[in-house]
Amino acid sequence: METRPAPLDGMDHDDGLDEFRVSSPREIQGLLKQLLDGSVLLNLNASDGSVFTSAIWTLDSQRGTIGFNADPADPTMQKLLECDEIVVVGYLDSVKLQFDVNNLVLVHGNRASVLSCPAPHEIFRFQRRNAFRVRPLMRASPMARFRHPDLAEMECALRVIDISIGGCGVFFPEDLPTMSTGVMLAAVRIELDDDTKLEVTMRLQHVTALNAEARGVRLGFEFKRVGGDSLRALQRFIDLTQKRGKLMALT
Repeated sequence: METRPAPLDGMDHDDGLDEFRVSSPREIQGLLKQLLDGSVLLNLNASDGSVFTSAIWTLDSQRGTIGFNADPADPTMQKLLECDEIVVVGYLDSVKLQFDVNNLVLVHGNRASVLSCPAPHEIFRFQRRNAFRVRPLMRASPMARFRHPDLAEMECALRVIDISIGGCGVFFPEDLPTMSTGVMLAAVRIELDDDTKLEVTMRLQHVTALNAEARGVRLGFEFKRVGGDSLRALQRFIDLTQKRGKLMALT
């Protein structure tokens, strides 16, 4: 399960994220109440990479505040108090919720300590990454094109094996120079079909061996920066591919 924040950095309010954004106060309150009632575990992500796992303890709709379970003895939680903004990530069934909170304050009560802050003004709602992963139809020849990170003069055109809202897998032939895990690739052009072409920045997360006859490996990439239009086009492509897959299963 992907528990890190989705790559929304660099996107402004009008950058194509409206279909993922929940901004209605009533809807926001409803989602927060579901998290509260279900005691859903949430990851509070600090800007320095620190992560504190908690859950919503209190929800005050009149004051417009929320409180997270706190552990004053946890050094990671102490780091959160030093950050101006925290990104909260959690799941309701197959839906990933993400929202920002700020002005986090540790409040000591009679029964427990609470991390209190203003409730978010918007929440982003995504399908869980694994639920969204699809295999493009091979007749469309989906490709990822970029320059090799160690050989700038080498242009790579690799077949896309699968793709999700958070990343993709590509086939890497054994005769190409290898790449190191963690390398960042900028200006990658992903061509999924005639109508879906994306430009993204992505990071190599892992290398997976395929069968002996494959003569190559699978490279798993995480998207680190995706433009709003590209994100919307990718969402549309994944939805359409899922629908086609269901129709093919019925025939």
